[in-house]
Amino acid sequence: MTVVYDAGALVAADRSERDLWADHRARLELGVVPVTTAPVVAQVSRSDRQAQLRRFLRGCDVAPFRAEDAHDVGALAGKAAVNDVVDVHVVLVAYRRRFGVVTSDAGDLGPIADAVGAKVPLLPV
Repeated sequence: MTVVYDAGALVAADRSERDLWADHRARLELGVVPVTTAPVVAQVSRSDRQAQLRRFLRGCDVAPFRAEDAHDVGALAGKAAVNDVVDVHVVLVAYRRRFGVVTSDAGDLGPIADAVGAKVPLLPV
């Protein structure tokens, strides 16, 4: 399954968590390119010394946060009654592409996934 990585997944990659890296490599070997979002990268990037994170991201497509996304993200945040626009954007990107989300925070993403009105699988890191 093609997936969108949330911040928890990128933190796990930066910490060199074996299971996440193994899943990531398996996807790439199958020609499946995982996605993350520019706001997630901004949320996790703290130093140019994060070599593992940067190496992990080389195997990802990074979805931008465009001006036209802002209204859709805001509307979905309102519908889900949440304030974290980074999480909302992750779920919206997954919904639009019909992907799952690899997350360490299904509790926060669940209400957003429910509010989008379609099945968005939430997969644990």
